[in-house]
Amino acid sequence: MSRPLVLACGALTTELRAVLAAAGLAAEVEVRYLPANLHNRPERIVPALRALLAEADPAGDRDVLIGYADCGTGGLLDALLAEHPNLRRLPGDHCYEFFAGSPLFARLHDAEPGTLYLTDYLAKHFEPLLWQGLGLDRHPELLPA
Repeated sequence: MSRPLVLACGALTTELRAVLAAAGLAAEVEVRYLPANLHNRPERIVPALRALLAEADPAGDRDVLIGYADCGTGGLLDALLAEHPNLRRLPGDHCYEFFAGSPLFARLHDAEPGTLYLTDYLAKHFEPLLWQGLGLDRHPELLPA
């Protein structure tokens, strides 16, 4: 029997490795990461997952966890899961939600709805992923928005 497979967002690499190591599962689970900059292009998440899934689980017989919440796919990620009964994903609308837990995240989000959430990965790569990725370097007039 093959090891369980996790297809995860590259922005979660540090956190996922820490969780797997702490649980003693690092050698028991295969993990493949997609590029973290998909945060800026959520419409590309499902096609990228579909391609990686076809490569990593062509027979569709592995237990697969998708290391994404909805992450801006507008339900397209759940549609992919509906096609494959062996897939499960992280709960919630955003990966930031499972860091805090849904009840706390909802309270924090309601208190500050315009919050920009940063993981350590996004903070370390702020310039290419956020500043340039959102076009603020080319369109500084967007900054107040």
